[in-house]
Amino acid sequence: MPVSLKSAREIALMREAGRINARALAEMAAAVRPGVTTASLNKIAERVIAQHKGEPAFKGVPGPVPYPHATTISVNDELIHGMPGRRTLHEGDLVKLDCGVRYQGYVADSAITVGVGALSDQARWLLDVTHSALARGIAQARAGNRLGDLGAAIQSYVEGGHGLSLARDYEGHGVGRALHEPPDVPNRGRAGTGMLLRPGMTLAIEPMVIIGDPELEEGDDGWTVRTVSGGWTAHFEHTVAVTDGEAEILTLP
Repeated sequence: MPVSLKSAREIALMREAGRINARALAEMAAAVRPGVTTASLNKIAERVIAQHKGEPAFKGVPGPVPYPHATTISVNDELIHGMPGRRTLHEGDLVKLDCGVRYQGYVADSAITVGVGALSDQARWLLDVTHSALARGIAQARAGNRLGDLGAAIQSYVEGGHGLSLARDYEGHGVGRALHEPPDVPNRGRAGTGMLLRPGMTLAIEPMVIIGDPELEEGDDGWTVRTVSGGWTAHFEHTVAVTDGEAEILTLP
């Protein structure tokens, strides 16, 4: 399947999807505190998306069972795809909130990591490095660069600069009419290699960072991905549009 270059109209619809997505994540983050369940956070996203005439892009994604929720919520050693439910948050937890919104046929996808109350120094460091890695990846997402430039910027910062690990089997992706489109967007790579970036490409860039051994395993629910070692994780993601200059972040409030 070829890479889709979006028109100005298509990017405008993705921008609106992104604004809805950002609002859902912001309201979820504001509700994060000890004693809150992950199911209650998911309900907030459902409400916000419906209020703004969007649709949850994650619902129905194929898997062991079609994914049933608007969000994935992953805690501590859980990296991605955690299913909202009865789990209660505790002081010091790191919570990854990931949400996708479809608006008039176009999708935006983003994720944030938030702390529950006071964090340990190590958890705060992990969160800050992952957030900064996303910014470094986005800075490379401009026409004339290559996907390897983006991956190299993230990898050199996370692994070379801070000695943390990147998830090896999960990466970013194209996004637009579908939640997952070509191309794959790596979090590691070699500068000057890979697909040439062109204006109109829309990418979900999402570094997933791990303390210690990056080996991962799938939970009994068939969705949740966590570290084998129990090492904590962080995840940030934005949907961006490639331009001749700086990338436009589409998942902003």
